[in-house]
Amino acid sequence: MHEEAGAGLIYWHPKGARIRLAVEDFWRREHLRHGYEILYTPHIGKSWLWETSGHLGFYKENMYAPLSIDEVDYYLKPMNCPFHILIYKTQVRSYRDLPLRWAELGTVYRYERSGVLHGLMRVRGFTQDDAHIICTPDQIEDEILEVLRFSLAIWKALGFEDVKAYLATRPAKGAVGEPERWEQATASLRRAIEREGLSFALDEGGGAFYGPKIDLKIKDALGREWQMTTIQFDFNMSERFDMTFVGPDNRPARPYMVHRALLGSLERFFGVLIEHYGGAFPAWMAPVQAVAIPVAPAFLGYGEEVVRELAARGVRAHLDRGDERMNAKIRNAQNQKVPFMLVLGEKEQAARAVSVRERGGAQRALVPIAEFLAWIDVEVRPPTLP
Repeated sequence: MHEEAGAGLIYWHPKGARIRLAVEDFWRREHLRHGYEILYTPHIGKSWLWETSGHLGFYKENMYAPLSIDEVDYYLKPMNCPFHILIYKTQVRSYRDLPLRWAELGTVYRYERSGVLHGLMRVRGFTQDDAHIICTPDQIEDEILEVLRFSLAIWKALGFEDVKAYLATRPAKGAVGEPERWEQATASLRRAIEREGLSFALDEGGGAFYGPKIDLKIKDALGREWQMTTIQFDFNMSERFDMTFVGPDNRPARPYMVHRALLGSLERFFGVLIEHYGGAFPAWMAPVQAVAIPVAPAFLGYGEEVVRELAARGVRAHLDRGDERMNAKIRNAQNQKVPFMLVLGEKEQAARAVSVRERGGAQRALVPIAEFLAWIDVEVRPPTLP
């Protein structure tokens, strides 16, 4: 963070950016595999958009002051949903087109008071791993169940298996929509949780003004609970923006909409991720996956060859060109929590091999390069969901 350039704004340095890129690539791949399309939307929109969505009525204290452009007020987006709705409305949709699952890694801006800003955990600009599922009323329960299963699978793949659900119900004040619809939506969310066999607690009155929701809280390696995923029912936005689809009877009908933030904000997620792993990230997301350590300057050339071969296989490899002795270089790599340390000396160069020290302490001497490449290719491969 650079306070002189603005509080609550995060700068991603090269190693942090490498981890983020690995997580984003995994996120995109799995979303595409599970029937989502990826969207990109602007950072600002005209005031009418936020008036229609209700943000200027219900959320204005968390939005920044308008920008005047060509004598029209624009606002930095606090959420991505109105933009996704505009994309939906570009054409007539049929019930045969639904469900639509649209996801975006969208950067949003929310005004947080200076006193509540806290590291990566509470910021003013962040990237939300957002998704919107637009479906028919008949599809809603199955879609919520699918979102729940997908979210749990992602958390398990990231190394978080202790997950608890909270079912947030209609708030006492400010809720929109008929009570019957709230009851129906809450019952759908409850059934999805029960069908998945997930333990849950009621959060009475904890829903948003536009619908009930499921919050997923995870426990990190230290047993601390963090609220991360939100699966939010919404029957408000589709009415505000007059969203329709053509039903089987050839008449217009109103779709249902689910908002879903899986990791929450990437900034906050990384705050939790760093604490959970203590910096010793799984090999697939480690910023440096292998470091080549020549025992003397004479073996720098061989080190360059090894790193080139690793890089050609997509491995994030680094050559330690420092003047320190070998033991100091190994200690350095261990402190950096690099998964694989490759010691290169006369024997290794002669045999076209590497001597491997793993972060956990295991060692293997004189592993042929081809064998090591096949081994590390498996070790650094991102997980694949069922």
